[in-house]
Amino acid sequence: MQQEKNKRTREGVVVSDRMQKTCVVAITQVKKHSKYLKYFTVTTKVKVHDEENACHIGDKVVIEETRPLSKDKRWKIVGKIDGTTKKQ
Repeated sequence: MQQEKNKRTREGVVVSDRMQKTCVVAITQVKKHSKYLKYFTVTTKVKVHDEENACHIGDKVVIEETRPLSKDKRWKIVGKIDGTTKKQ
């Protein structure tokens, strides 16, 4: 039995849920410019596998890397993040 490598996980917000068993998640990260030392945001949209169609627009989710499921899908939803708790 082969040992699994550590899979990458990301947090993002669902921006589209119109497809069956698929939703689009926007992952936003802050980067620093190498020359000008100014911070800017970069948003990446990825298609994510959602087997039960449980996620809807505006939900914060945790996604995990997986094997290629289709031409565009390489991520799956691990769980939702509850928006009522505040980070300190």
